[in-house]
Amino acid sequence: MKPHTPVWRFAVTTLCASVAVLTGAGTAYAQAEPAKKPAASAPKAPAVTESQTQARAILMRMAEFLAGTQSFSVSVRGDYDAVQTSGQKIEFGENRTVTLSRPDRLRVEGQRSDGVKTLTVFTGKEIVLIDAANNVYATAPQPGGVDQTIVHFVRDLGMKLPLAMLLVSQLPAELTERVQSVDYVEKTSIDGAPSHHLAARTDSVDFQVWVADGATPVPQRVVITYKKAKGEPQFRAQLSEWNFAPAIADSTFLATPPAGAQKVAFAAQLPRISATARKPSGDKGAK
Repeated sequence: MKPHTPVWRFAVTTLCASVAVLTGAGTAYAQAEPAKKPAASAPKAPAVTESQTQARAILMRMAEFLAGTQSFSVSVRGDYDAVQTSGQKIEFGENRTVTLSRPDRLRVEGQRSDGVKTLTVFTGKEIVLIDAANNVYATAPQPGGVDQTIVHFVRDLGMKLPLAMLLVSQLPAELTERVQSVDYVEKTSIDGAPSHHLAARTDSVDFQVWVADGATPVPQRVVITYKKAKGEPQFRAQLSEWNFAPAIADSTFLATPPAGAQKVAFAAQLPRISATARKPSGDKGAK
C-alpha cells in the first residue's frame, strides 16, 4: 500500500486544473410536413426555489470575496480517500499553509501524514518545488500570474494542488460556468463560528462547502466527491486561520533547496514512456 508518490516520481495520471464543462448537444431540426404532429417541446427545467437562490448568492459572494482579495494566508487540513484495488478506501492526510499575493506569487508549505514535507513557490519568475525528504527539487519557468501558473502547474506539469480553484481570480466565472445546482442545507457552525452549509453539483463532482456568515464569507470546510472516479473517493478539508493582511517579507516567495539537493525534472518534462512499457502499479494514494 503506497499512500503517497514522491515528488521525483510524479503520478502518471493527474487531475487537470480545468474540469470539462458539460455542453448542450446540438438540436436537430426536421422540416415538419403540414399533416404531421409537431414535435413535443423539451421539458421545462425545474423551477429554482428561494432556498436555491439564496444558496447560489452565498456561494457567489464567497467567490467574489476571495477573487477580490489581493493577498491572504490560510491553514488547510486536508484528508483524502485512496481507493485500493480491493475497493477498500484508506484515508491519508496533509497539512498545508498557503500564502497568496496577487498578481503572481504563491507559497504552499505542506506536510503529509507520513511526515514528508514539501514546498511549492511561485516566485513571480519561476516555479520551484522542493521535496526535503528525498533531497530533490524541480524548477520551471513561470508563465504568468497566479491564475495562468496554476493551470500550467496542474495541467501541463502534471502536479497536484488541492483546492486550487479557490486561489484564482476567475473563481466567480468558474463557478458560474461549472456549478449546475446548489442547495442550502442548513445554518450551522464550524469551530463555534456561524456558517452556511451548501451542497452543489457539477458534471464531474459533487461538493459541499461551509461558508462563514458575516462580512468575511470565507470557506471553512469543503467536501468533494469524485462521482465519476472508481469508488467515488472524497477529499475533505478544514480551512482556518484566515489572514487578509499576512506579513510578507522578501524571503516569503523565495525557495532555497537544501544543501546537496539534487535537481530533477518534472515528470511532464521527461520523455514519454509507451503504454506497453508501463508495468501495472499496486495500490497507492489518491490521484
